[in-house]
Amino acid sequence: MTGAYTLGFSGFQMLTQRLGGGRVNPRLAEDILGPLEPDPNGIFDLPEGFSYSIISRAGNTMRDGLIVPGRPDGMATFPGKNGRTILIRNHEMDAAQSGAGSAFGDDYGLATGTDFSKIYDAGVKGNPAQGGTTTIVFDTNTQTVYNEYLSLAGTLRNCAGGPTPWNSWLTCEEIVTRSDDRYAKDHGYVFEVPASEDTQLFKAEPIKSMGRFNHEAVAVDPSSNVIYLTEDDSSGLLYRFLPNTPGKLLDGGTLQALVVKDQPKLDTRNWGATTVAEREPMAVEWMNLHGIDKDDLRFRGHATGAARFARGEGMWFGNNAVYFACTNGGPARKGQIWKYEPSPFEGTEMESTHPGSLELFVEPNDGNIIDNADNLTVAPWGDLVVCEDSDGDNFLVGITPDGNVYRMGRNAVSESELAGATFSPDGSTLFMNIQHDGLTLAITGPWMKQ
Repeated sequence: MTGAYTLGFSGFQMLTQRLGGGRVNPRLAEDILGPLEPDPNGIFDLPEGFSYSIISRAGNTMRDGLIVPGRPDGMATFPGKNGRTILIRNHEMDAAQSGAGSAFGDDYGLATGTDFSKIYDAGVKGNPAQGGTTTIVFDTNTQTVYNEYLSLAGTLRNCAGGPTPWNSWLTCEEIVTRSDDRYAKDHGYVFEVPASEDTQLFKAEPIKSMGRFNHEAVAVDPSSNVIYLTEDDSSGLLYRFLPNTPGKLLDGGTLQALVVKDQPKLDTRNWGATTVAEREPMAVEWMNLHGIDKDDLRFRGHATGAARFARGEGMWFGNNAVYFACTNGGPARKGQIWKYEPSPFEGTEMESTHPGSLELFVEPNDGNIIDNADNLTVAPWGDLVVCEDSDGDNFLVGITPDGNVYRMGRNAVSESELAGATFSPDGSTLFMNIQHDGLTLAITGPWMKQ
């Protein structure tokens, strides 16, 4: 047996029937599907038949002469020329006095010659904010890196984000630092990075109409161009953005927050008491927000009816729905995964009579099943692929559309969180980061074929 993926969704349906329904215990699933095999190099354990290569390391020199920044996080892929893959990668670099881990080096010496007009925050003394994005051009046929370069600079804590249907990456700042004696500008915004194979630093322009808060991830519904956003805060909201001009986000738009219909100010966290049960769809409404640049947006939004979520993190559009993780939701604070099905009239007046639907998709309350879900993606065959961010072992976890959970891989090199799981456009390669170790992996094997 080559591992979990050869069975895919239909195999798990048969397995569930044999077990009498309900979720599959991951240890039992390993016994049936084939266990994770210890990696002889001590980097990442995978099922038999799968392998990885390290395609990028923090601290190495890129094609543009700059340094691969540290703390790689959210990512997405886009089709390139001649079957190549364009991979855009965030770097969750914190606010700091030094340049340690930045693309410009510890003393910012490599910033010389850079066009500072393209850097969002060049710093008070020519010491740019350390975050941003890098772009990797990769050939999945030969598993070869063709190019790697800095594509956005001068931002902070670029945590997650999301791809757009018009071939760009929306990268999110998970910080609300104000300008001070170190940084020249306020932070807490979303920026757009075009997918390009050509080495170039794109001008970083904040999309201020998408709000200023601890942005985590975004997802774009390609049928409506509505954009959904998570907030990494234990009192966070779920947002959506209605652009004035689809595909031209700097033209502005309307920021709204989700309200559960007939349950204003619903606390979805299930901390003190269970207020939301799994798999019970709830109709929703959306309320306009004001003062979207102020630090108390989440509190004002909740006070006027918006639902509250437990640290919204990874988000992805797939299976005609938006999936997002709340990393410390549930009584055990082990995390929740939610599913939002948009209205067929999303973002229009008609959605009031045909509302979208929100449901708690998975709440394991058991770290042996899922331990603090973070970044996630939808696999080509329809399962979710979830990165864990816990205090111990961190696994790459699969979840079928029926909610059955299985383990896909394990961080064997450290206790770092996993991040950025995303598939190449051809479905052959899964890219993923081991964040604190600064490693980007390309994983291949007998993925489920449709």
